[in-house]
Amino acid sequence: MTRRVLVVSLSAVALLIVGRGVISAHHSVAATYLVGKTVRIEGTLKEFLWRNPHSFMRVEAPDDKGQMFIWVIEGAAPQVLTEAGLSQSTLRPGDRVIVTGMPGRIAEDHRMLLHTIERPSDGFKWVGPAANVQQ
Repeated sequence: MTRRVLVVSLSAVALLIVGRGVISAHHSVAATYLVGKTVRIEGTLKEFLWRNPHSFMRVEAPDDKGQMFIWVIEGAAPQVLTEAGLSQSTLRPGDRVIVTGMPGRIAEDHRMLLHTIERPSDGFKWVGPAANVQQ
């Protein structure tokens, strides 16, 4: 009986360790984005993709030289957005927005991980979980 308890206990511990590794195996923010840097853009929302595992926005905005680009902004999962009071129709194509976030490692890709999004026309502002990433 003691051997059986030992085997079951060790199996349970192994499952907990493996399970924890799977949970923390989500992709690394630092692998895709420049942690510790922030970029700010102001432009027009072209698309808001409400999907799992992450939402995405496409925003047309000028770079520091005035040339227009489509920025791809990775946001939170729909469940996180819903819990924060947002819906699929909170942000609509055509909205003028100000977005801050961590820039992508490849500048030419014009990507960022969402920190905040504002819509000056009505004072809407949302601070995303990426704003809490250790810098």
